[in-house]
Amino acid sequence: MAVPKRRTPKAKQRSRRGHHRVAVPQLVRCKTCRAAHVNHMPCPVCGIYNGRQVLDRDEEPIEQ
Repeated sequence: MAVPKRRTPKAKQRSRRGHHRVAVPQLVRCKTCRAAHVNHMPCPVCGIYNGRQVLDRDEEPIEQ
């Protein structure tokens, strides 16, 4: 197994890991009720996704 000959400097580690960060969820407005919801998920208020009713309004919204 290969073993590094030198210790990797912190600057090199941090530049390599620069893209490891938490992504902010993309919020969009519902076309029917104008409520904000996560993109590619049904609206928790009215239950419509892609123009179809996929959730009953009596159900609890999907938690993520």
